[in-house]
Amino acid sequence: MGTLTQSIHVTCTTAGIPLRMLYGGRSYTVKAEPQRWYVRRRWWAEEHRAELGHGPGLVDYQVWRVQVSLTRAQNAPILTLDISHHIESGRWRLVQVHDAMRLEETA
Repeated sequence: MGTLTQSIHVTCTTAGIPLRMLYGGRSYTVKAEPQRWYVRRRWWAEEHRAELGHGPGLVDYQVWRVQVSLTRAQNAPILTLDISHHIESGRWRLVQVHDAMRLEETA
């Protein structure tokens, strides 16, 4: 299990559910229904003052647990990853790899 924080590109459904992700030049497809929860961030240490009308994403951010495999490899192993979504900026980050196999080894 590894914890990191890497920028990734995520393609979502119209409902905002992750479908595919691009990481390290490789495309991964979500293979099972992702699970979502919210994590409270340390807004008091990061923000001096909330701008009027800016509430969503200020206190909490989304974390998704996804099971993915390489898009172009038929027998690629399924990896379990945690990815976070900063709603206000739209940025996605890979924050945890739960499988013993590293992403670089799945090629």
